[in-house]
Amino acid sequence: MKASELRAKSADELNNELVELRRAQFSLRMQLATQQLNKVDQLGKVRKDIARVNTVLAEKAKQA
Repeated sequence: MKASELRAKSADELNNELVELRRAQFSLRMQLATQQLNKVDQLGKVRKDIARVNTVLAEKAKQA
């Protein structure tokens, strides 16, 4: 997911995206803890996506 794609979304859509990413992060952490996670790099990707969404949300809040 790119930041330019996120900037095109509204704040509500971004908040929904953030909730979904946090659920995915939790699921990946549980899979890691139970040794069922095959793609370990997914955890880092989700963390970076969460950071991107938070950054775009902060930009939108600053503009408003």
